[in-house]
Amino acid sequence: MTFRIIISLLFLNCISLVNAQDPNSPVDLVYPHVDSSNSRWFFFNSASRPFGMVNLSPDTDIDGAWGSGYRYQSDTIKGFSHIHAWQLSGLSVLPLVNFDLESSKDFGSPFSHSNEIVKPGYHQVYLDRYSVKAELTSTLRTGFHKYNFTQTGQQQVLIRLGGKLGPSEIIDGSITQISPSSYQGFIVNGATSRRPFDTPVFFAIQLNRAVQSHIGWNAKELSSNLEQIKGSDSGLILSFDDSSDELLMKVGISYVSAEQAMLNLETENSHWDFDHIKEESFTEWNNYLSRIQVSGGSEKSQRRFYTDLWHALQGRRTISDVNGKYADMTSGEHRIKQIPLDASGKPKFRHFNSDSFWGAQWTINTLWHLVYPEITEEFVNSMLQYYQDGGLIPRGPSGGNYTYVMTGASSTPFIVSAYQKGIKGFDIEMAYEGLKKNHRPGGIMEKAGYEHNTNFGGGFQYYLKNGYVPWPIPEGRFGAHQDGPSLTLEYAYQDWTLAQLAKALGDQAAYEEFYQRSFNYKNTFDSETGWMRPRNVSGEWKTPFDPYDYNAGFNEANGSQATWFVPHDLEGLAALMGGKDQAIRRLNESFEQAEKQGFTSGTSHSQEAHPEYRRIPINYGNQPSIQTAFIFQKLGRPDLTHYWTRAIVKKVYSELSPDSGYNGDEDQGLMGSLAVLMKIGLFQMNGGTEPNPSYQLGSPIFDKVVIRLHPNYYSGKKFTIQTLHNDSNSYYVKSGVFNEQPLKELELTHQQITNGGSLVLEMSEEAN
Repeated sequence: MTFRIIISLLFLNCISLVNAQDPNSPVDLVYPHVDSSNSRWFFFNSASRPFGMVNLSPDTDIDGAWGSGYRYQSDTIKGFSHIHAWQLSGLSVLPLVNFDLESSKDFGSPFSHSNEIVKPGYHQVYLDRYSVKAELTSTLRTGFHKYNFTQTGQQQVLIRLGGKLGPSEIIDGSITQISPSSYQGFIVNGATSRRPFDTPVFFAIQLNRAVQSHIGWNAKELSSNLEQIKGSDSGLILSFDDSSDELLMKVGISYVSAEQAMLNLETENSHWDFDHIKEESFTEWNNYLSRIQVSGGSEKSQRRFYTDLWHALQGRRTISDVNGKYADMTSGEHRIKQIPLDASGKPKFRHFNSDSFWGAQWTINTLWHLVYPEITEEFVNSMLQYYQDGGLIPRGPSGGNYTYVMTGASSTPFIVSAYQKGIKGFDIEMAYEGLKKNHRPGGIMEKAGYEHNTNFGGGFQYYLKNGYVPWPIPEGRFGAHQDGPSLTLEYAYQDWTLAQLAKALGDQAAYEEFYQRSFNYKNTFDSETGWMRPRNVSGEWKTPFDPYDYNAGFNEANGSQATWFVPHDLEGLAALMGGKDQAIRRLNESFEQAEKQGFTSGTSHSQEAHPEYRRIPINYGNQPSIQTAFIFQKLGRPDLTHYWTRAIVKKVYSELSPDSGYNGDEDQGLMGSLAVLMKIGLFQMNGGTEPNPSYQLGSPIFDKVVIRLHPNYYSGKKFTIQTLHNDSNSYYVKSGVFNEQPLKELELTHQQITNGGSLVLEMSEEAN
């Protein structure tokens, strides 16, 4: 065992001891139902580990990527699925009693929230139709079910092998019986417009009681012959005797093979002690969540904080097996490959499935790199594995596939920020090579959203030739989000971040190449109107132009929101607007207007395009303008940053309700991370990509925040933020002291924070 592993185990054990002494552990504070009335497929989680391959939970709605999964206002459970991931789903099961396949395939059961318990790592629900109490928990790659049948009748378990399931059409499936109490098989997620190739998921099932009989169906008939139970409309019902009211079932998942699914199962869950696995899950979640400890504020604010932090660790999923085998689907073929092993024979990192890192520069870049640096390092290594397999560093892979989700090279700030913060357990030369490729012809910047077969939708050739991306792209439509001004702004910022890495590595020529391109944002600014504005390939401005018109050249935004997307050169942007005072005045007016609409364009992502809501000038329900409150601070008015961040937190990120919570598109931890950072008063405008990155200090809502630093990455043990005279009206920072030295400005460097120390902020009701 290496010294680094020993240190990590000691670190986790220390956190575990702290949690063992705390009756109100973070797991008990999390409210998993938050915003679940607005769920999309991968949003709701219960029986899952951090970044788990298995994220087992009930499904009330199963048609589509949006409006699906567990929806709080729906009253019928249609199955318990083991995968709720970006563009992936699978294996759905459900306990039944006395179900007759010859008369129906309507398996769903009503349920009541009054008979439900939901915590990180655990879900309990009572199925009214079948009088079954179902309990769910998991390991990283296996689901564990405990069913109590409370009425007399034929005890059964449904296994669905085909049909619509969330974002995927399950187009095929097959199952084989291995023993009286075990099965293996696979299902196939059909290709989608986002994930271009059919993707298989393999499973292994073990039960603690022998199966008495089974019967299934395909598109044509019912059959007990397992060889005939396959295809897009298929499934199987297992039946058991009544020798016990309790039935236990374990399900291993793999993207490689059924044998690997069984290996995952036997390695991670070799016994039948359900409560032991449940408690292990609670402990693991507590270890992660307790890396930030907060005190003060209301119980509600603490509960919502840990709910946000829990979401920051959700959605992005492990896809490699316990021995490091994984499926490479970048070519469209199912190729089995191996993660490199360390000296002890263990995989050096995991491979991941992930939505885009679009907006990560203001969210998980800061939170993960500071609090969970080992997770950052794994994700960077996973991206480089995709680069070796498919030739590009991805911006949002699904099941080993490229999806080309969203736009630009959103992984660049993530990787550059990691390196600048001293997270260097990856091949930096390979990373730099791959990032440069993405920022040059032939790279990922050429591709619009979900543009699989061409390289025109990103308008990159015009960005290089003319200094901006035109709107519309003259060659036509090749993918989603072909929004010229938004693309220009993204490319310019991402070029600036890559220039910082080039400089750090001593590559002066590349530094000058990308640094000069970072000023291309100026070419889409219209001095006459004072907004970023679409222009065509001939250079003519879009006319008429309405800066509040949604998706008219701006990606999931309007011109008012997108204009402020210059995080690397805010002084330059302010100069274009007539100076800092003018920029501050305009931005403050936008916030005053946005406040009237609650700072979001409706209460869910589906409402963002509503004719009234979409005209909001600042939107904290989606990523394009979530940095705007901290622009005041960078332009010399931290008081306005403190005022508006407190107002946003109160209005958008404070409720504990199934009907609200993120008021938009939470996107696999992005908005959860943002909420955490705003509540503890830390932010990084440029994504932490400059040398020894700086953190802007905001207005913490708690009396005390303690961040436990990972000893494998940082020299300090903890970083503490303490506020004096803090209450709901004292949101201005009057003065600050770091390690007993007065602060001249409200910023600290990454090195100052990770060396450990104490920050004391005196709060006031009056602006300083």
